[in-house]
Amino acid sequence: MTPLWGGIEAGGTKFVCAVGSGPDDLRAEARFPTTTPEETIGRAIRFFQQHQGLGRRPSPNGWRPSPNSEPLTAIGIASFGPVDPNPDSSTFGHITTTPKPGWANTDVAGAVRRALGVAVGFDTDVNAAALGEHRWGAAQGVDTFVYLTIGTGIGGGGMVNGQLIHGLIHPEMGHILVPHDWDSDPYAGSCPYHGDCLEGLATGPALEKRWGQRGEMLPADHPAWPLEAKYLALGLVNIICILSPQRIIMGGGVMQQPVLFPLVRREVQELLHGYLQAPAILEQIDDYIVPPGLGDRAGVLGAIALAQQV
Repeated sequence: MTPLWGGIEAGGTKFVCAVGSGPDDLRAEARFPTTTPEETIGRAIRFFQQHQGLGRRPSPNGWRPSPNSEPLTAIGIASFGPVDPNPDSSTFGHITTTPKPGWANTDVAGAVRRALGVAVGFDTDVNAAALGEHRWGAAQGVDTFVYLTIGTGIGGGGMVNGQLIHGLIHPEMGHILVPHDWDSDPYAGSCPYHGDCLEGLATGPALEKRWGQRGEMLPADHPAWPLEAKYLALGLVNIICILSPQRIIMGGGVMQQPVLFPLVRREVQELLHGYLQAPAILEQIDDYIVPPGLGDRAGVLGAIALAQQV
């Protein structure tokens, strides 16, 4: 029998659904915009209803259905947040206080479980991406690391001693407070809760509102990028000093700008100013602050990894 798992990367902009068992075995995948909870979760449910039992075996002409295939064993959901990831809570599997209109207090995991009758794993999108990177990507071989996504929002997750970080609820690394140089940057910030927290200053929407253009339209020599790198590095230095991660993985649309990684690495070294005498930072920082090994599939593959833990 061929076990199958489902994954949902429930993003604030789009949902990605997939069926498979890992990066080399994704048998079906769909992407669609995040609209209302009813419409978006409904589309995800219909995807899995259509793709249950997709066990496959190789043939000379490619993959074909296997008579020994199984229905879905479990589904993992990697969700934008804030969320309730505590299985003992009455609101487990809910998106809670999100500023995204219409999505606050949405029972995502319950809706999927009731419709499909399968076990459901649930965590933040960034914790799930961290799990995927640990299993198959850039965090293989380390047990304490951080995964950050810089896009429509900023989220952070990761592991400490091989365990995903939870605690009171889950990490909210995007909402740490960083120094705001009002003289060089009069932009007030875009976070509806905190204004100029890291997320308020360094997301894709913040770039667009500050400079009047989307980040992908700004050239590599634009002053947006040194400022962006400075804010991101300020956030990273706080995380480095608190969690002492063995590696930092940075994904998301904003990090697609090639100049950002070198700028961020240099800023981190300058801000730490030699205080942490770790070779990873002093001599090997190109291997310390890195892009995701799974690319833009980290979230949905992490969701499948969540399903495999249920």
